[in-house]
Amino acid sequence: MKKLTAILLLATAFSVPGIAYARDVTVAIQMINYQGPPAYLAVYLAKPDGSYDSTLFVAGNRTEYYRHLRGWIRGFSSSSQSLDGITGASVGSGRTVQASIAIADSLIDAGYTIHVDSAVEHGAENRDDVVMPLSQDVSGKTVSGNGYVAAMRVTL
Repeated sequence: MKKLTAILLLATAFSVPGIAYARDVTVAIQMINYQGPPAYLAVYLAKPDGSYDSTLFVAGNRTEYYRHLRGWIRGFSSSSQSLDGITGASVGSGRTVQASIAIADSLIDAGYTIHVDSAVEHGAENRDDVVMPLSQDVSGKTVSGNGYVAAMRVTL
C-alpha cells in the first residue's frame, strides 16, 4: 500500500505542472465594412523588447500576399517556425474571425503584446492595426483597430 501511495504522489507531482503550463486564449477580430476583397491578417506575439516571438494565427492561405503583412513577415521569416495548422481563410468586410489558441501561462502578464497586421489586395497595408498587452487587465475588453480591424477582444 505504501508503494502505491508513493507512486500516485509521484505521478501527481509530475502531471500537475503540465496541466498549468498553458491556457486557451480566445482572440476575436471584427473587421470594418470596406469595399474590396477579403483581408489577410497575421496575429502574433511580440516579446517585451518589441521583437517578434511567435505566430498565433494567419487569416489568408495564399502565401504570395504574406509580404504585405510587414511587421509579422519580418519576424516570421527570420524564425524557423512553421505555419502548419494555424492558417485559415481570409476575412471579408464586416465579418468576424475567432480563434482559440494555447498560450503558455509564463507569457501572460510578462510584458508580451499581441499584434495584428492587416492587408487587402489593391488596398492598404496596416502594420500594427491592433496592439494590446497579453495581460489579465485587458482580458475581455475591446480594443479598436487603426485599419481594416474595427475591434479585437482577447479573453484569457
